[in-house]
Amino acid sequence: MLASTLLGTDPPELPVSHLVRLAGLFGISGNRARVALSRMAAAGEVTTAGDGRYRLAGHLDARGRRQHVSRAGVTGPWSGAWHLVAVVSSGSPASERSRRRAAFTYARLAELRDGVWMRPANLPLDLGAIAPGDVEVLEARPPDPERLAGRMWDLDGWAARARELAGALEGAPPDAGSLADGFVLAAAVLRHLQADPLLPTELLPEGWPGARLRSTFDDWDRRYRGLLASWARADRPA
Repeated sequence: MLASTLLGTDPPELPVSHLVRLAGLFGISGNRARVALSRMAAAGEVTTAGDGRYRLAGHLDARGRRQHVSRAGVTGPWSGAWHLVAVVSSGSPASERSRRRAAFTYARLAELRDGVWMRPANLPLDLGAIAPGDVEVLEARPPDPERLAGRMWDLDGWAARARELAGALEGAPPDAGSLADGFVLAAAVLRHLQADPLLPTELLPEGWPGARLRSTFDDWDRRYRGLLASWARADRPA
């Protein structure tokens, strides 16, 4: 809950007192919230600013940057080319294979077959800390890219869930009496946006709801953040 709160804040930094009060919305005591923050700091997930504030760090900060990209949904021009990343190293330990899969997923690549990952080249290819000698990066031009995209991503499933979430946002305007419910809904939307493959328009099914979900959420979230700020001010001790 604390991580999600900071991930939804720009910049991702809040006073301890604010985080503790938010935790109280979910029945989490102030002591438990402070212990959790201390553990996050020890794990390098947050840093302290020295003035009673915590800021995201480490892998959570990286996750926040990915979330920002997902929420914006901005893609580049597409020439028809695809990134193709083939794993060429062998005998890697399980931990390294898991780290590599995570890096490919973060880059919004999908696995065509074991060790072969692809996506349209309408986004820069960022493989993080993957060693260059572990992979071979090539350009591909599949003969039927629309069929391939439908095979590699569950586009109908993503679209159905996006429409469901957009409907929930439209049907449940932020309310000061249900801040906890709003928090859960916002987290669900952000999580779903991170699963958007951000494909070129040419490869998306007709009526793709990505733009609708983002626009609806931006409007809803502005109002929700305003309610949170008002609630925090009203709950502040005199």
